[in-house]
Amino acid sequence: MKNLKDFLRTFIQNSGHFVFVSLLLAKITAFLTSLLIIRWLPVQDFGALTTVFSLFSVFAPFSGLGSSQALLRFGSLENKQKDKEILGNYLFQKGFVYQVVLSFLFFGVSLYYGYVQEFSWFIAVFFSIRLLGVYFQNHIQSELRIMGNNRGFAMLNNFINIFGLILVGFLTYFFKLQGYLVAMAILPYLSLFWIRKSIFNRWSPPSFSVKELWQYALHTSGTAVLSDALFALDILLLSWLLNENATAQYKVAILLPANITFLSLTFMQSDFPKLTKHYQDRFFLKNYILNYYKIFVPLCIFIFAVVVAFGANITSLFFGQQYLASTQAMVILFAAFLCNMLLRNLYGNLLSAVGKMHVNTWVSVTALVLLTSLALFLVPEKQVVGMAMAQSFSLVFTGLLLAFYFWKYYKKLNVSSPNNH
Repeated sequence: MKNLKDFLRTFIQNSGHFVFVSLLLAKITAFLTSLLIIRWLPVQDFGALTTVFSLFSVFAPFSGLGSSQALLRFGSLENKQKDKEILGNYLFQKGFVYQVVLSFLFFGVSLYYGYVQEFSWFIAVFFSIRLLGVYFQNHIQSELRIMGNNRGFAMLNNFINIFGLILVGFLTYFFKLQGYLVAMAILPYLSLFWIRKSIFNRWSPPSFSVKELWQYALHTSGTAVLSDALFALDILLLSWLLNENATAQYKVAILLPANITFLSLTFMQSDFPKLTKHYQDRFFLKNYILNYYKIFVPLCIFIFAVVVAFGANITSLFFGQQYLASTQAMVILFAAFLCNMLLRNLYGNLLSAVGKMHVNTWVSVTALVLLTSLALFLVPEKQVVGMAMAQSFSLVFTGLLLAFYFWKYYKKLNVSSPNNH
């Protein structure tokens, strides 16, 4: 990986492009789905749905208490397929028990929030069904990745996302909110067509320490919950401090900026098993970061220039004239999320790959405290723009913290560590 050309060639040789394209497609279809419901649902229904979806995004990363993420990392360290399957059986069956409890907890919290916000209870029912399905999908995806079946991973993702966009569009257009909920509940269960039958066999003890596995899993799920809570807390705070219209305006403002990070996230997720295998290789890690910046620094500069020049046009084109007031907040959030691609996305994923998930956890806690404090101070005066400012500062500051902790880890690595690249 001495230069960018070698870096990209290695990426393709490892079939990383299959994973990248499928994850990219997932983000595009998710974005298009959001556009459809913004266009086709009344603002009040969209505001209520946004609130429940924010709760869902807090619970979903806790899927199986992080069992699928533990499988992705520790499964990547196993060399034999049999050992990978043993680990997969153990984590699947243990994680499923935790997931059932989590789904019931989510249902109870959603019912309470529905009572307070005065929206229909059936929203909680359908999202609870979806939450259990997401567990199956996450585990199957991780198994395909650690087995090196990137084509199978891409096929699963592409099928669910393309069929999902069609189904959501059809049912939402004809049946509005009820149709959307039915489609979203069904989709993750389509992953069961790819499930390994032997996964239900009685599990054997894995080769790794059970304590080590679940410590990593809990920190991963905790970090994911806290990170996603950062993008749910802003919505919940707005719905509390202001009203549903402000919530809808902010959701529109953050939709494009939040989704633009898929470029870096999909790239790094494609490389995650490889990063895990080379987590003690100074040469590999340094060159990975340098080549990453060669790609994403120019890209971020270009994207921000376009947003500054055509912000109002972008808002009007994608969301309609009624959301033009969101433009200023959108530009602020674009600046933050582009910085996020160069800091938080990069170093957060690197720390995960090298096994330092506890750092991500505490940095995410810091982000939540910052966001809450700044929002309470800025939102009453500056409304939606104030929330955009609070979220932006939280993202950039914690991104710098993650960069600091990664380079601290890097400096402690043995200079003579093997070059496995």
